[in-house]
Amino acid sequence: MKSPVTFLIILLLEAAPLGAEITAIWGNDGGDKVSQDELRVGSPNGRKVHSYLWNGGTICLSGAANEVVSFNLVLEAAKTGAKDVKVRFDTLKAKGGKIQSKAVAGDGVFNWVGRPIELFFVRYLPIQGLSIGNNYETYDERHVPERLRRPWSDDGHAKAGTGWSDRPDHDRAYPDIAVPLELVPPFAIAAGRNQSIWADVYIPKSTAPGVYKGEVTVEEAGGPTKRVPVTLTVYTFALPDVPTGKSMLFLSGSNINERYLGKSWIDDPQEEALGKTIQDRHFLLAHRHKISLIGDSSGLEHEDKTQDRPNDHFAARLKGDFFSAPNGYDGPGAGVGNTVYSVRTYGIPKDWQNEKSIQKHCDAWVNWFDANAPQVDYFLYLIDESKDFGPTEKWAQWMARNPGVGKRMPSMATVQLPAAAKHVPTINVVASQLSLGVAKDWEQALPEYTDKPDRKFYLYNGVRPFGGSFCTEDDGVSLWVNSWIQYRFKVDSYFFWEATFYTNREGGGNKTDLFTTAKTFGPTTRRDPSAGETGANYANGDGVLMYPGTDKLYPASSYGVKGPFASLRLKQWRRGLQDHDYLTLAGRIDEAATTKIVERMVPKVAWELGVADPEDPTWQRGDISWAIDPDVWAAARKELVEIIIRTPKK
Repeated sequence: MKSPVTFLIILLLEAAPLGAEITAIWGNDGGDKVSQDELRVGSPNGRKVHSYLWNGGTICLSGAANEVVSFNLVLEAAKTGAKDVKVRFDTLKAKGGKIQSKAVAGDGVFNWVGRPIELFFVRYLPIQGLSIGNNYETYDERHVPERLRRPWSDDGHAKAGTGWSDRPDHDRAYPDIAVPLELVPPFAIAAGRNQSIWADVYIPKSTAPGVYKGEVTVEEAGGPTKRVPVTLTVYTFALPDVPTGKSMLFLSGSNINERYLGKSWIDDPQEEALGKTIQDRHFLLAHRHKISLIGDSSGLEHEDKTQDRPNDHFAARLKGDFFSAPNGYDGPGAGVGNTVYSVRTYGIPKDWQNEKSIQKHCDAWVNWFDANAPQVDYFLYLIDESKDFGPTEKWAQWMARNPGVGKRMPSMATVQLPAAAKHVPTINVVASQLSLGVAKDWEQALPEYTDKPDRKFYLYNGVRPFGGSFCTEDDGVSLWVNSWIQYRFKVDSYFFWEATFYTNREGGGNKTDLFTTAKTFGPTTRRDPSAGETGANYANGDGVLMYPGTDKLYPASSYGVKGPFASLRLKQWRRGLQDHDYLTLAGRIDEAATTKIVERMVPKVAWELGVADPEDPTWQRGDISWAIDPDVWAAARKELVEIIIRTPKK
């Protein structure tokens, strides 16, 4: 039962004082996405507000040292627009110390030293069509994210006569772009709309366990200052600097150069130095989110002068001192270099496609890594998503019988696991789409790649209901799910295909205005009565997990800073990777108990769902197996914490 004092706090925060235009303030963890037109407080049809993180009056955080915890503060203006809104939050204090951030401006947002607390102004993108094909299919409405499903029958068929307008969140604006609040002047909130402010709090490794307290202040023109209490419980353990769940994410240097510098290829020395700085900041931002970037095609003048080693810019990022204070870095993995390197990402060139040539190149690469970065996982990316298996197997065999040191170069290709075991058995690293498959075929092939020291198994991308997707309109928990799947199946790394797909080559080469358009992949060829805007593999957010801080092509969307902004999806992927750390720590203490939690949270996923017709193994019916309520995930995480802090019996 809540005390009278608690009810008073709820009244003050969820129903603003008379005369104020911000009518409600509340928070969540972003796992439950809040579209910009939602007014949940006081609405008879409003979705859930209270949660493990928001008790009606206080933001309640918890986390380990060396972890980034987050919350999403929602400001609602139900009746009249709010003007000149300012939000501040920079300090958490306890008897044992404090966590505090200094003020910065401009490009200072890309320096994390002395800035464990960050605030972000959330930008929204309209969902005008469904991310079909690469993310989910609409032949079964249960494959679609719940808030975009039409009414459906028991077998997943949509009810007759229903269409796009029957999808509850059709055409709504979904949150995704996290713009550092320092770059946003006092802002307005339109009447009948909300505005989210996202907060990241890094808990330094030196932070003493205990309860830390602070407050968010919200000011608006003509209204009183509102104060939202924040508590942070810091656990007695720390997360590792090297993530237990490995990841990799491709970066396109040419796309970055075009947006920031106005041209894809840079050959002027001064522009090259600036291009390097901009690309460095992408690596720093990814590292802050526990993600390792790949892709050595930087679009800078000298990149291909030495083929058989990383270019100088990337080589520096493989060393721990790159992610350190002199370069403006603090946070998870400080002092730890990029953990993975992909040689010839997306496919080897023609002049490598003979035995002597590929062996010579592999010898040189292995020699370089032995001498300069022996701690890094690396591989030769032979080919991408090819079903012409003969050449791939031939190249892998040439590598395997190399008489030189290059024999140790792992071969890699993106191919579904059963096909790899059958058609390209020599491949060392198999990256398979997280999607459907004939269960027995996957289960027979899996030990070949998870139980052998010279083999590795990667998952990449994601298709519902087999796993979470990366599309903008999917549930916020979708990228937590994938990390739990990664842990469950002993997946060596999780690969998402690109972070900066700014030119939609699949949609006719359109250069997307990323701050106004959710769709990033595939053409828009028609307006479908049930799917909205659509075309082959139409997708929202596909290939874009970082947004450009400067955009020469769309000046009205440019913030004029020399570095990227994270998507909220990138932040949710980090949350999932941190969950993987929790799972690993708990599993080392009580493997059986941890396994039970995992099997309860992701009971039937990936190939376990099977296919509807083994003769046509391209489809399946059914719903997702995991909960979309963040409270369920928080409860599971609490169980892991209890295992980790359990006092061993004497």
